Amino acid sequence: MVASVEPVQPPAEQPPGPQRAPRRQATEAEARALASALRLRILRLCLDDELTNKEIAHLLGRNPGSVLHHVRRLVDTGFLAALPERPGSRGSREIPYRATRKSWELTGLEERLPGLPSPSQVMLQTFLEELAEAGGEMGDASRLALTLTADHFEEFTQRIGAVLDEFAARPPDQDGTRWSVFFAMHEDRRGRPAS
Repeated sequence: MVASVEPVQPPAEQPPGPQRAPRRQATEAEARALASALRLRILRLCLDDELTNKEIAHLLGRNPGSVLHHVRRLVDTGFLAALPERPGSRGSREIPYRATRKSWELTGLEERLPGLPSPSQVMLQTFLEELAEAGGEMGDASRLALTLTADHFEEFTQRIGAVLDEFAARPPDQDGTRWSVFFAMHEDRRGRPAS
């Protein structure tokens, strides 16, 4: 008996890895609103909690009057939603705020606005402030050096971004621990003369 041998097929081309959710470019007003570590911290505080201006100011150790300016800027640009008034202490009325998650859907402007720090500088400053507030201990950290073509750089950042998008879209775990995630890459200048 002779067995027939099927010709070996070359492996199918791998489909592209996970892709990031579509983003739109921030408007100038949105970019200006996000150009503040304090405002990014306000958004983080209000991500899963409804907080009043007084509660936000207390958590940040700031004056409620100065925090209100930042809260209003975030409301005006759609990053915070003002919820219905509720009774406060001593018969007062207070307005709670909740983050809309809009900032996750945006990319930075193509050109930097004069007088403003870059979005990556603001995010790094915000992360470092939050890390210091948490006692300086990281739950996990990795550091890696890579040499990548432009295509592989794009693939790497798309795949990492897709994982971040996936977890950002999930509802918070009711009994979970809150974590802050910061992902950054920079070009490695080792062995290159300074410009």
